[in-house]
Amino acid sequence: MTANGTPAIITVAITGAIPTTRDNPAVPVTPAQQVESAHEAFEAGATVCHIHVRDSDQRPSSDPGRFAVVQDGLRRHCPGMIVQFSTGGRGRAHAERAGPLRLRPEMASLATGSVNFPEQVYDNPPDVVEDFAGTMLELEIKPEIEVFDLAMLYAAAGLLERGLIRMPVHVQLVLGIRNALPAREALVDFFAAELAEVLPGATWTCAAIGRSQLDANRWSLARGGHVRTGLEDNLYFERGRLARSNAELVARAADLCAEYGRRPAGQEEARALLGVRGG
Repeated sequence: MTANGTPAIITVAITGAIPTTRDNPAVPVTPAQQVESAHEAFEAGATVCHIHVRDSDQRPSSDPGRFAVVQDGLRRHCPGMIVQFSTGGRGRAHAERAGPLRLRPEMASLATGSVNFPEQVYDNPPDVVEDFAGTMLELEIKPEIEVFDLAMLYAAAGLLERGLIRMPVHVQLVLGIRNALPAREALVDFFAAELAEVLPGATWTCAAIGRSQLDANRWSLARGGHVRTGLEDNLYFERGRLARSNAELVARAADLCAEYGRRPAGQEEARALLGVRGG
């Protein structure tokens, strides 16, 4: 790594809703494991931690109590790291998904439309999107707009016009999910050009699933975007070898920055770039 270059925010998605310890023993599924894994990733260069929680059987959960334990642990052990909650929920009611927002994390995910996932519809009807956006606005939570389909980018522009989100907007392009956007570099070019047109001044990240994760990191860094890595999206470090930890994936992303004249952003730099309130 180098001390010079344009800062790149590294987000670590530590757990997700699908992977379990049967898939990779390094997946952190208890609050204590999540705090420890996030701390290691923080020391490796991550400045944003994207959080899902699990119940005692490793099933995805929206339990505010579990979110609170992870949030408190990160604030103690990862000073300055930006806490970002997921508002996703496979089969859970919209009100249940929004419940943890009352803990006022610095950021939360906001999918601005519905999309077909491999085995179900990720259901985000317009009234729910507006309700989530309004709650985040009220609680001063910075939304990360999740773009699983390009229509969601234009929906985000509509939210901005109606005052339901504020500038600077932060958008994440998600690639490689079956039935949604494929992991294609040309899509990143189209997305970046359209983002500059419809949400000028927005910051952005590109994420991708599985073996496409590293490609997405490269595509994003080359175009001035930011990066996401972690065991939620990718269980492997290389073909045939499971990642040993979230920190190992973060360290690779941090090292990659120098190839593109970038460097990992510090905590205060990341907050300033994203327009996130102090922790």
